[in-house]
Amino acid sequence: MSRSALVGNVTAMLEDAGFTVSDRCAVRPKSFDVAARRGEDLLLCKILGNVDAFDATTGVEMRRLGGYLEATPLVVGLRTRNEELQPGVMYLRHGVPALSPDTAMDLFVEGVPPMIYAAPGGLYVDIDGDVLADEREERGLSLGELASELGVSRRTVSKYEDGMNASVEVAARLEDLFDAPLASPVEVLDGAEALPEEAATSDEPTPEPDDAALLAVLRRVGFDVHPTTRAPFKAVSENDDGGESVLTGHSAFTRTAEKRARIMSSLGAVTRTRSVYVVDRTTREAVEDTALIEREEVEGIDHPDDLRDLISERAEAS
Repeated sequence: MSRSALVGNVTAMLEDAGFTVSDRCAVRPKSFDVAARRGEDLLLCKILGNVDAFDATTGVEMRRLGGYLEATPLVVGLRTRNEELQPGVMYLRHGVPALSPDTAMDLFVEGVPPMIYAAPGGLYVDIDGDVLADEREERGLSLGELASELGVSRRTVSKYEDGMNASVEVAARLEDLFDAPLASPVEVLDGAEALPEEAATSDEPTPEPDDAALLAVLRRVGFDVHPTTRAPFKAVSENDDGGESVLTGHSAFTRTAEKRARIMSSLGAVTRTRSVYVVDRTTREAVEDTALIEREEVEGIDHPDDLRDLISERAEAS
């Protein structure tokens, strides 16, 4: 299956599941392919034939964007190395959850979350330790007796009851022994590894020289500016009063810039953000819902509310 066809299939699946899906981010570089929202659940999806193509730099940026936009970064892919991703299993790639299309369909369309996750050493299940302890005590089994049944140490059983994960094989033996469900579903929507607080800000990418001056102006005005390197926009800009975030682009107004502005408009509608593209010169006020503002206009603004008002005026005039 071509990657384009795979992206189309995953997009159609998300729409069937009730998500509003953005236009595909058909520009390079791109850390994700589509954004999708259902209620308060927002996904940033990277769709790949082989999930091993998902590199560490992209993983860090998607996790950052997830923090800025209150979204879950997610990889949907077909295989790893020469093996297909197994159904019902959540994998992690550079801290980002990865699912097969079938697993994603089960989760989002059927409402059936994966019960297994892959980690170094094999496949694992989260055991509900409280339920396990209750079942063991109800049957009058000691820690040692249950350990003998499982072929593990008494200490290992104690750790299961304290919340340690178990291999798929041990989890299956436990459920057979007690004839009761003991496994907890994998929380895919909370499954991305959080960036350490110091890495989330101190290691943000350095903006390109052409963009640095503009981003400095936005900071002077009162925005907290988060540069990006692989997104269809140059930065996510926020201000401290909790107002709406702004996807910010910047370049000369070329055909490629217009294409980026259209994608930003679609992303803004899904992520519930404004979008603005700063250019040197233009006779247009907006591209769809992305406001076009000349650089000199931005440099003359002194308060974030003034910029927000200008963005709103330009977008509504489109």
